[in-house]
Amino acid sequence: MREQLDDADPLALEQQVCFALSVAARGVVGVYRPLLEPMGLTHPQYLVMLALWQHAPLSVRDLSRLLQLDPGTLSPLLKRLESNGYVRRERDPADERSLAVTLTESGRALRARAEEIPPAIVSRLGLPLEELRQLHAALTRVIAAANRPAADRPADEAGR
Repeated sequence: MREQLDDADPLALEQQVCFALSVAARGVVGVYRPLLEPMGLTHPQYLVMLALWQHAPLSVRDLSRLLQLDPGTLSPLLKRLESNGYVRRERDPADERSLAVTLTESGRALRARAEEIPPAIVSRLGLPLEELRQLHAALTRVIAAANRPAADRPADEAGR
């Protein structure tokens, strides 16, 4: 059985999940901006660096999948990070069609500065850490639900 919306107008802006997520995302990225600018990073570049600090080296294909970004969107980010001296893109000797992304010494060293960012974000948001963890878990479930193929959704959702 479908849950009914509390509000009589199903198209009320303030009731839309997409609106709340969009405004929240812009706001949170704005909180990151002054912390990332001294490092010469944009928020998307920071996400690339986070993935590489955790998993490098990575193929562009794997990095794209991990970040859930189209390779066409990822390519300019990697070019800028490479021109800043943080990463190196090289052909994989085992598969010349595959481009591997590795961290440079400068890119690895940047991690020490970046370790200051998470506690600064928690402090600037002023929300309890447990509440942020719960929000992260809820957003992870929303991402999974949004990425689920239509055929795998409950019957009342699949036809919409």
